[in-house]
Amino acid sequence: MQVVLLTAGEGTRMRPLTESLPKPMLPVADRPLVAHGADAAVDAGASELILVVGYEAEAVREYFGDEYRGVPVEYAVQEEQLGTAHAVDCATEHLDGPFVVLNGDDLYDRPSIDALLSADGPAVGTYRVDDPTSYGVFEVEDGVVTGIVEKPLDPPTDLVNVGAYRFPAEAREWLDVPVSERGEHEITDVLSRTIAEQSVSTVAVERWLGCGRPWELLEANEWKLAELDRDVRGEVHETADLRGAVVVEDGATVDAGVVVEGPALIRSGADVGPNAYVRGATLLAEDTHVGNGVEIKNSVVMRGTHVPHLSYVGDSVLGRDVNFGAGTNVANLRHDGADVQFTVKGERVSTGRRKFGVVAGDGAKTGINTSLSPGLRLSAGATTTPGESVTRDR
Repeated sequence: MQVVLLTAGEGTRMRPLTESLPKPMLPVADRPLVAHGADAAVDAGASELILVVGYEAEAVREYFGDEYRGVPVEYAVQEEQLGTAHAVDCATEHLDGPFVVLNGDDLYDRPSIDALLSADGPAVGTYRVDDPTSYGVFEVEDGVVTGIVEKPLDPPTDLVNVGAYRFPAEAREWLDVPVSERGEHEITDVLSRTIAEQSVSTVAVERWLGCGRPWELLEANEWKLAELDRDVRGEVHETADLRGAVVVEDGATVDAGVVVEGPALIRSGADVGPNAYVRGATLLAEDTHVGNGVEIKNSVVMRGTHVPHLSYVGDSVLGRDVNFGAGTNVANLRHDGADVQFTVKGERVSTGRRKFGVVAGDGAKTGINTSLSPGLRLSAGATTTPGESVTRDR
């Protein structure tokens, strides 16, 4: 079974983290976001992976190459991001039978992907939610999909669309669909044609996360880091205290007096301490540095980033090659107890989280003794001055 993974979008809602990196290549535990879907497909018996690339395509090509875990990889280029049906249409030259389509920026439980690939004929992944009004919702009779409605005020079911489809070979001829009201060529229009032409079954997805905004990247890491088993292969000082599911990869260093409470992943080339405290679901990516007296809590710290001295970072996402000056402190809780808000495409929206710190784009730098407010966005390359209290996006 061929599996098409959609990875071409710019990921504007994930800014500033995607200013020079495609969203599907953001780190989730020990691999990029899209690699979790690719691994699930390979484990389920995929015969070939077809990655639709566009924005910053080279990062995807470099990671997957021509073969991934023994499975051939092909690439289809979507020059303009004109919708999901258009993305799959860009891959038609590689398709030669029934095929599966997965969103490259979503996480699915692995058994559901296995069930999708082994389904007897066309199928869709369905996920139950308490309030389906913000989703595409399936109409279902006796386990067969009879329709799909977008964001209905009166949903026919609580089964929502999670961007996981098994299409028949004939669907290759149905991808040239009209532009929707959103101005895109939608894969759901292809699905509607499939529903009309053939019997489409449902595959229950037990766990799913659409990873479109920075706090959802935190949630994705919380999910995947929780699956870690303890594995300590790097250099750990005898006075360091590693508690629970902690992974220290080869080439990583944990210095004297460090306390790490899992789940936590310390990747190759990272060094921690002395006297640092790492807790919660935390990823310290390759070549990161967490120095003396620093506390990192429930955060994603991406490759090459340094938090060297006497700082606190909580519930935050730091991009690549960020540097926090000594005494930089992140506030992650509003005094009124309300959910923290964050700027997405120019608008302040709720993160749904009581605790959320900062999101720093690649190369951002803070001066010593900088104070950063909850829900703050530092664009790539942004700087602060020594002793500054930053309360607005920069």
